[in-house]
Amino acid sequence: MNSPLHARHTAVLPDWLALYYADPIELTHGEGRHVWDADGRRYLDFFGGILTTMTAHALPEVTTAVSEQASRIIHSSTLYLNRPMIELAERVAKLSGIPDARVFFTTSGTEANDTALLLATAYRRSNQILAMRNSYHGRSFSAVGITGNQGWSPTSLSPLQTLYVHGGVRGRGPYAELSDAEFTDACVADLRDMLGQTRGDVAALIAEPIQGVGGFTSPPDGLYARFREVLRERGILWISDEVQTGWGRTGDHFWGWQAHGQSGPPDLLTFAKGIGNGMSIGGVVARADVMNCLDSHSISTFGGSPVTMAAGLANLSYLLEHDLQGNARRVGGLLIERLRAIAATTPVVREVRGRGLMIGVELDDPARTVAGAVLEACREQGLLIGKGGGHDTSVLRIAPPLSLTVAEAEEGAGILERALRTAS
Repeated sequence: MNSPLHARHTAVLPDWLALYYADPIELTHGEGRHVWDADGRRYLDFFGGILTTMTAHALPEVTTAVSEQASRIIHSSTLYLNRPMIELAERVAKLSGIPDARVFFTTSGTEANDTALLLATAYRRSNQILAMRNSYHGRSFSAVGITGNQGWSPTSLSPLQTLYVHGGVRGRGPYAELSDAEFTDACVADLRDMLGQTRGDVAALIAEPIQGVGGFTSPPDGLYARFREVLRERGILWISDEVQTGWGRTGDHFWGWQAHGQSGPPDLLTFAKGIGNGMSIGGVVARADVMNCLDSHSISTFGGSPVTMAAGLANLSYLLEHDLQGNARRVGGLLIERLRAIAATTPVVREVRGRGLMIGVELDDPARTVAGAVLEACREQGLLIGKGGGHDTSVLRIAPPLSLTVAEAEEGAGILERALRTAS
């Protein structure tokens, strides 16, 4: 039965504000890889607040940094020098791989992608953007205008002219039956053909190395490097949306673009989510000539807040010092193999895919009812997971904190196995 808090939620918040579960839960506190609800039930968290709790819940290093900074000064805006912001920008610029990089901090991934679009269109003096089919880049007016996932794009109105490109989804569409090499060649040929029919200069291609909301789907390694060669011929910029793939989550690489790094780093890189471990941090890294192309003044009232920057610094230090990227590779690899073994004897599972601790379980679910049933069954057994997918797919999304242990991975896989068998 729905709680009084749920009734209050529906009375004052928008109908389109999505909630998980038939009887939504209130999370009151967390520790490590676990959270607790208002009834005192404990859950193993395999979704991390949508890939945001990157290291651990209530990580002492982060909570201490936040408390100490808040006791000194909480807010100043970008009109004043801000030591934590400068220190984090220095570290992010170096880690980005972009030469002569500049960093601008925002409060979300949506705002980061908005800023990248502003920079790219101003630099190229064009409002034409290439985006990937099945993509998701945020909820702002400009971001939904480049979102190729119909379920998350509530309006066709946009300040941008968007052209959608093949390649983000390997297992669906007209090239699905090709080999990886043939798939890549076909997508590159399609891109060239599209650009040959495009009037005027295109500003940029924006792409998630692994599509998040779209169901953790990705192209063969190297596809965006091939795209980059075509883009460079025409001066078109490449924006890598690393909001979900950044900070070592994929295990193999620190950034998702590095799986396609044969032609070098992107011109712009956007980030958010995990760097703040729950604090509101987003941002853009770009070459200096691109970042500095704006000819008017600007500030950010809340981007680069001293408190959020202190959290980001502490969180990034913990991530690097404890090699959580390596842990994501090791534990994620074990978890993927365990889930593939489950899938082999579970007809409702079409595919298990992913890298590190960014794993998608695609279901044979044409009525789009099984995914919801699995979420409910997992919750009843003490596991929180996410869901996503494109217009014709249902995908369970698994993205725990990167400190996940082998025992916790096995526990979660066991719960998910029982939930899949129950739901199917």
